[in-house]
Amino acid sequence: MEKIGKADAPVNPSASAGMTQENQGTWDSSTQTFHGGQDWAHLSNFVEDFSVTTNGLGTPEAALQAAYKAVSGIKHYPPSDFEPAASDLARFLWPGETWTQGRERLLLGNGASELIDLVIRNAIPGRWRPGPQRTQYKEYARSALAAGFTTAASTDRSATLMCLVNPTNPTGDYWGVEEMKAFIEGGCDSGTTVIVDESMQPWLGPKWREDSLYSQAEWLRSMSVDKGVHVWVMTSWTKIWSCCGVRLGSVVAPTTDLQKAVKAKQVPWSVNSIALHFLSEAIRDTGYLKRTWDLTQVWNRDTRKEILEQHPDWEVHGKDFLSWLWINTHDEAVTADVVRLARAAGVPVRSGAPGYNLPTFFRIAVRKEAQRAALWKALLPLAPSS
Repeated sequence: MEKIGKADAPVNPSASAGMTQENQGTWDSSTQTFHGGQDWAHLSNFVEDFSVTTNGLGTPEAALQAAYKAVSGIKHYPPSDFEPAASDLARFLWPGETWTQGRERLLLGNGASELIDLVIRNAIPGRWRPGPQRTQYKEYARSALAAGFTTAASTDRSATLMCLVNPTNPTGDYWGVEEMKAFIEGGCDSGTTVIVDESMQPWLGPKWREDSLYSQAEWLRSMSVDKGVHVWVMTSWTKIWSCCGVRLGSVVAPTTDLQKAVKAKQVPWSVNSIALHFLSEAIRDTGYLKRTWDLTQVWNRDTRKEILEQHPDWEVHGKDFLSWLWINTHDEAVTADVVRLARAAGVPVRSGAPGYNLPTFFRIAVRKEAQRAALWKALLPLAPSS
């Protein structure tokens, strides 16, 4: 039988960049793009996972209990319309009378990854481009390449697909809503599909919706109908509510027609009953979000201060409201030691080498003082005074 392609050729050419036996974890480097969050299950001395950007408060207890309870109904199919969870999320995103219009453009998915894939496959085939930041979350590259797109420079207006992450993971850059709108208006031609990933937006604070594209329904519609630029707003809810294991994401289409076009390609029951019950309960826990806003900035600033006290020659990047820090040691060997020592101590961090191909960088989640102490102890051999 004639071979169609080389068996050892990776589906994603960037998938294996920077991977080593030390940091690869359980990923198949020939077909998958590296992501944090895999090491913890293989560590007998696990303490805390600093490799993921989840909420330092942990999973909201009431939502966790709702998920446990939902297991008792496992013999039944989940609702095909995702209700009442979808309407609950719409009310959360658009408090007030406009939530019903928002619900018509909203689609839930099995994590943002499913929806990223669906929206990209609905775009006009051709070239895709990332945002102008130094690097960004790599799922967009993986999904675009898997769908047959080729990669263009971030400034290439001929690309029919542009994917932006705001706030940008891992670099920590952030654009306000007017800056984001101006960038899209000035940089995209008719026929372009734009995905703006706002997964980390809720950390901004109580008024996060006002600085989000969720607040720009008429602008989204006008850009699509009048200018042919179709802007989708993507969110993974697994970070803010620390529930990566259930897979839970959403996307808002610029128009109801485009929502239906993507929904028609989605497999039925892609969001399970456990995730739907979790979502409805998490939304009601307003105290959890208030504690998130109160504590994350404190932990972020304290972490930043502690790093620079111990390593004044390192650079720390990212806004102070975010749940992580992006750190440049300026030395590839030093960063490799950081990754190795942290993993050995049961506090894994995210290396910038695999996926991002930035081997002098690493990312750490923002965590409470006692958990940070375990990480600093692990990295003590790298302190200048040691």
